[in-house]
Amino acid sequence: MQDCIFCRIGRGEIPSDILFRDERCFVVRDIHPLAPTHLLIIPFLHITSLADIGPGQEPAFGHLLAVAGEMARREGVALSGYRLSINQGPDSGQGIPHVHLHLLGGKKLPELG
Repeated sequence: MQDCIFCRIGRGEIPSDILFRDERCFVVRDIHPLAPTHLLIIPFLHITSLADIGPGQEPAFGHLLAVAGEMARREGVALSGYRLSINQGPDSGQGIPHVHLHLLGGKKLPELG
């Protein structure tokens, strides 16, 4: 999508400190971190909603989990623990309509119940 900020970062139109990049996704630090480590793992494939993921796209989203594990190791939070989260829709707090994965760690996070 032309105006999506994540798509524009991925295309290099908006400067950003990209921590990881491959052919399927890229990783940046959240500009409003909720934990000492707060990364965004963003697929290049622009999908607005989890409900829009169709047949054949599952490997792309499984890849995000593999990248999250690698980034947790790089950031030094893999052993102490980290949280992966996808905010879906306006009621969840999703601010940018492009599916992405949050990786949070570096401190004891509150239990979710």
